[in-house]
Amino acid sequence: MNLMDDVRRFPLFYRVRHDHDINVYISEQNKSLHSMGYTEHSFAHIGVVADRTSYILETLGADDHTIDLALVAAWMHDLGNVINRNDHSQSGALMTFYLLDKMGVPSEDIAPIIRAIGNHDEGSGVPVSDIAAALIIADKSDVRRSRVQDDDPKDYDIHDRVNYSVRSSLLKINKEHTAVKLKLDIDTRYGDIGEYFEIFLERMLLCRKAAAFLKLDFNLIINEQTLM
Repeated sequence: MNLMDDVRRFPLFYRVRHDHDINVYISEQNKSLHSMGYTEHSFAHIGVVADRTSYILETLGADDHTIDLALVAAWMHDLGNVINRNDHSQSGALMTFYLLDKMGVPSEDIAPIIRAIGNHDEGSGVPVSDIAAALIIADKSDVRRSRVQDDDPKDYDIHDRVNYSVRSSLLKINKEHTAVKLKLDIDTRYGDIGEYFEIFLERMLLCRKAAAFLKLDFNLIINEQTLM
């Protein structure tokens, strides 16, 4: 069974994942981003982010309740894009507060969720908790071909080219639990390593800070070359 599908272990996430209103906002925020030429931020993206967030925390020994809250944060982290891309982490945290409060979720559970969401973006985010740190790494590591939403390669901007160039992406914590590694296989016919750093350097530096919060090194490996 997929870790995210375990209803008994993660009851709040199950409620959130099947909440009509929350999923409407997820769909609508991606429509806004699509119209502006952004890569995919809908259910595929949040699914990857939720899976990687839970993987990080479970591997490092977090309890089920913490992982449950982290899964909720991952599922709802981009809601603010329905309002505006700018400051979407803060507006998304406020939306999440309202929606969870309306569902009767206790404040002791809402607080760590919105703390992580409000700090997940590289513009102003800081790894202020284990959940926030795991969410940062999971979110910023999601680069893949299927995130490109434009059908015409002639219209690709640098973000499309970089994502389209990624043939495979693997996030792995080593068995000693001393490092988290993001391993990418990039097809340089569509985007080169220099372009990756041009748009992702700030995100990778935030990943390194988040890893350090979790007492891990962060390694970026592209085409078998360790670059960070």
